[in-house]
Amino acid sequence: MKKDVHPKYVEALVTCGCGESWKTRSTKAKIAVEICSKCHPFFTGKQKYVDTAGRVEKFQRKYGWGLKKEDKVAKDAKVAPDKS
Repeated sequence: MKKDVHPKYVEALVTCGCGESWKTRSTKAKIAVEICSKCHPFFTGKQKYVDTAGRVEKFQRKYGWGLKKEDKVAKDAKVAPDKS
């Protein structure tokens, strides 16, 4: 093998979004993950709501779902064409 071609294989600290962390080996010193085996629904058996980057709110705003009655009335009043 040639020298200085391959990246260094060092001990890495992996941190999950739930707060769990563990050590492994990698070419990166720190690794951040969103879901691990401690909090993933497949392993825990519990249903967990995971929203990445506000996609649910964006969808609800797009189609007007999840708005209060007053907000819907105000939105409809703005969209309705003037019949005068």
